[in-house]
Amino acid sequence: MTPAIVGGVVAAVVVLLGALSWVVVRMRRVVKIETPEEAAEAAQAQLAGFAVAGAVVGADGRGALAVADDGRVAAVKRIGKRLAVREVSWRTVRATQEGILVETGDRALGAVMLAQVDVLDIRRLAPKSVRV
Repeated sequence: MTPAIVGGVVAAVVVLLGALSWVVVRMRRVVKIETPEEAAEAAQAQLAGFAVAGAVVGADGRGALAVADDGRVAAVKRIGKRLAVREVSWRTVRATQEGILVETGDRALGAVMLAQVDVLDIRRLAPKSVRV
């Protein structure tokens, strides 16, 4: 083989490895729920008659909670590129040392953790008729 062919093969391998590493990094990057408004929009779009009164997002952006003006509550979690929303009971929302944990009972969604959110944040969202 001539040096030009070897150099071309090496250059192609370097470009291919660079592209592959970019894809791996891109796929491993955690896409966050950026704002409470994003969680609220997803809840209103996916749950019939769910008029959001307020929402809160965990510090790591992996989970959110939206509360409707009629007292209903929804857990929001990013699955891939989309936001999955499930209406849950207030009984499934509980405080832990890490934050608020919502046991959805949904196998696909699993538990939703709102990191560094405390019970006072949730009480501010909950309607007066709901005891948190």
